[in-house]
Formats: sequence, structure tokens, C-alpha cells
Amino acid sequence: MSFAVRWPDGTVRDYYSPSLVIHDHLTVGDRLSVAEFRRRATDGLTEAGERVRERYGFLCSSAADTAARVASASRAHPGDALVEVVSMHPPLPSSSQPSASPPPAQAPSASPDPQEHS
Repeated sequence: MSFAVRWPDGTVRDYYSPSLVIHDHLTVGDRLSVAEFRRRATDGLTEAGERVRERYGFLCSSAADTAARVASASRAHPGDALVEVVSMHPPLPSSSQPSASPPPAQAPSASPDPQEHS
């Protein structure tokens, strides 16, 4: 999966994670200090790399490379400056998003709910 962040200087950079677990550490719209972003991204990428190791028997070099890229970019900014997570693809499914197909039709009830409005 990929995630994009806007660094304090306005630069937007894309990063790669081999696992959706990065969603447990970052959320679109987060505005975090550079130090906090680096910590969360590194934690998430470490966990992602471990998941690859558990499944395939070797660590994911892409996760380590991404963590190194985040660390390098973070050194160019003050630790208390803000980083914004601008996108994550694919997004996690959520109950607030419309489903791909409409819900099945329901039979009309005998007594309509007075609180129900169209």
C-alpha cells in the first residue's frame, strides 16, 4: 500500500508499506509533529516488515527502505514542525462508506415509524 505526506516545506512525498498495518499507525488527515510522524511511521513499517517475515520467512527490505527514507526526510525539518498524512491507498473499508451494492429491499412495515423521514 502507499501513503503520502506533506512535509512542513510543502513537499508531498509518497511512501510504500508492504502491509495495511500502517493504517494502525497513521490516518489520513493526521497532522503530527515530524518527530511523532517519524516514530509512528517507523513503528508501522517495522510491524509491516515483521508481518512479511512471519508469512514469507524473510524481512521486507522495502519496509526498511521506506523507514530510512522517512528518517532521512525528517532530519530536514524541525522535530516540532507539522507533517500531514494526505492519502493512504488502499483505504480501509469503513461502515461510513457506501457499500458497492444497495441493501436488499425490505417489506413495508405494518406501522410506519413516526421518527423516520425521507
